[in-house]
Amino acid sequence: MTATDHAGTNTAADTAADTNTGTVDLLVAVYRETLGTAGLDRDSDFYEVGGDSLTAFQITGRIQEVLGVEVPVSLVFAYPTPADLASVVDSDFVQV
Repeated sequence: MTATDHAGTNTAADTAADTNTGTVDLLVAVYRETLGTAGLDRDSDFYEVGGDSLTAFQITGRIQEVLGVEVPVSLVFAYPTPADLASVVDSDFVQV
């Protein structure tokens, strides 16, 4: 069977990928808003776009507002791109 044989079906992997894409998009928007950088993308580094401890707290505050999960500020520093942080948020904090 090929992937086209399962058109219209959603596997757990598909759902996880969709959730991660949604979380990445959300975090990109949060990073853009918080850092005031419209050109920021999923692979933009928090440090390289001017992030500091204050903006890290603002980012985690927005994540809590939007997703309802409390993400430690240290994770923003440990996973500085929206894509990296989204992976951790999805796997460790968001219940699908």
